Amino acid sequence: MPPPRRAPTLPTPQAAERSHWQTLLNLLPWLWPANEPGLRGRVVIAVVCLIASKAANVLVPLVYARAVDALAPKSGAAAMLAIPVALVIGYGLLRMASSAFGELRNAVFAKVQARAARRIALSVFAHLHALSMRYHMDRQTGGLSRVIERGTRGITFVLNFLLFNIIPTILEIFLVAGILWGMFDFSFAAVTLLTIGLYVAFTLMFTNWRLRFRREMNQTDQDANTKAIDSLLNYETVKYFGNEPHEIRRYDESLTRYERAYVRSETSLNALNSGQAFIIALGLTGVMLLASEGVIAGHMSVGDFVLVNTYLIQLYMPLNILGFAYREIKQGLTDTEAMFTLLGEPQEVADAPEATPLVAGPGALAFEDVRFAYRPDRQILKGISFAVPPGRTLAIVGPTGAGKSTISRLLFRFYDTTGGRILVDGQPIERVTQHSLRAAIGVVPQDTVLFNDTIRYNIAYGRPGASEEEVVQAAKLAQVHDFVMRLPDGYRTMVGERGLKLSGGEKQRVAIARTILKDPRILILDEATSALDTRTEQEIQAALRQVSANRTTLVIAHRLSTVVEADEIIVLQDGRIAERGTHAVLIAADGLYAEMWRRQSEAVAMAEAAAAAQVAADLDQPRVGRAAAVAAPT
Repeated sequence: MPPPRRAPTLPTPQAAERSHWQTLLNLLPWLWPANEPGLRGRVVIAVVCLIASKAANVLVPLVYARAVDALAPKSGAAAMLAIPVALVIGYGLLRMASSAFGELRNAVFAKVQARAARRIALSVFAHLHALSMRYHMDRQTGGLSRVIERGTRGITFVLNFLLFNIIPTILEIFLVAGILWGMFDFSFAAVTLLTIGLYVAFTLMFTNWRLRFRREMNQTDQDANTKAIDSLLNYETVKYFGNEPHEIRRYDESLTRYERAYVRSETSLNALNSGQAFIIALGLTGVMLLASEGVIAGHMSVGDFVLVNTYLIQLYMPLNILGFAYREIKQGLTDTEAMFTLLGEPQEVADAPEATPLVAGPGALAFEDVRFAYRPDRQILKGISFAVPPGRTLAIVGPTGAGKSTISRLLFRFYDTTGGRILVDGQPIERVTQHSLRAAIGVVPQDTVLFNDTIRYNIAYGRPGASEEEVVQAAKLAQVHDFVMRLPDGYRTMVGERGLKLSGGEKQRVAIARTILKDPRILILDEATSALDTRTEQEIQAALRQVSANRTTLVIAHRLSTVVEADEIIVLQDGRIAERGTHAVLIAADGLYAEMWRRQSEAVAMAEAAAAAQVAADLDQPRVGRAAAVAAPT
């Protein structure tokens, strides 16, 4: 059993801020990709458009104010007509330029943004596939999918608002403050900057306080989604035990926690918005009072009053968006950080730096004093040694928990050994690449899980790109072709979630066909027929004999009747090899294997006797019914 994972703890605000900065630093290289001058050129063009848009936006109030002054009564009707028209046209052109450059910026940067989100999500997906089985045995599929989904969306939001709203808005604020200071007085700039400073400080503190509610929303949402997916994937089990009310209650508990967190988040958001509006109103009032005093004193014109008012109104909307964007950027960074955390998950089983592809060989297999423990206090394998010559079959049997399936997982490098070594064609598997090792091994597991796609897709999964003829030939060898052809849609038949539309035997045949198509030189049959009825087992055993012909085969079995033809059988007990030999030799030895054989034979005999008695009873029932009818009084 893998060691338990520690429950994640919420970071402190200081640690969260540091991690947000680290997330931003991690994000930057994706926006400036190496060896892609086209994308880098888009970034440069977007920045130029950004600067041009903000420059035009800052000039708009200046032109507007001069147009107002020009409209004041003056001598010279021609001048009075020409100057305002030019200024008004200039005002309109600047407005159009500001909007046009902004839209062009978004259009140019869209590909950079989409490419970054796509590549990060793809890297996370690839990394998850590279993680060890230990990680995937502990993971929660529903929650994991939400992390990737929210992280991808968070990247898009952070890039949109941080690069093209927050930073430009801050730049615009300082430009406006500088213009007000230069044209009028420091008091205008001071009031403007003080208002913004109070606004930002209040927003930061309040948002950091209410972030706990948003995190709680995320956690409860993830928990609810995990429970829903887990319940739906186990639909049959829920039905078997009539536990629909239990599942609904568990789901509702998660939704109730989400509801509480959502209400707290929304009410605190209302309080934040009210505080921000109050600060903005104070700042606007202060600056307008200063401008009114200047107009009355005669050192400011009506146009200057309009200029100050226009600048402040122009800043009001970005400031309002700044509060919203800050909150969402914090959330986007939190979601992005969670996705980057997945990228930082250590890869327990990794290729060695000097690993080379497995050199093709006949398929010899050897375990040399192999030891393994899932955790230090629970040793599973305690020095296992055996060799399988090319083309021969070795069967591994033993009581439940003896370590049979662990052997196949170690050979496939789902885990690394804690002692000893495993060799394929004389090459230690830790010195070859995992991809080349797994390409040489085919597995037919006990619990066959199919993709929710067509039968053809699931067979062709053994070798994507295989031709239709190769898929059909593999299906014929696995004795599944005739069954498929009887289906209305043939090979285009959808198998359902995890293959639920097929029976156990049909799924096993598809799995065998998939392995045949892969054409491995080493074959692992891991309890491949233990869950099937006797007749289906016999049919699939015939297919398996065809598959394993001329291949090095490792058979892990519970039913001893499936291994009597093996070239050698090893019996595991408590992580060690207790007995080894052929079926005849082990029966003659009258040890553990012989005892297991007798018990299974007795169980089979009893089951057959019970079945025969039931058949006899079913046949006799009509006669009893007729006799009763004859004897009944009229």
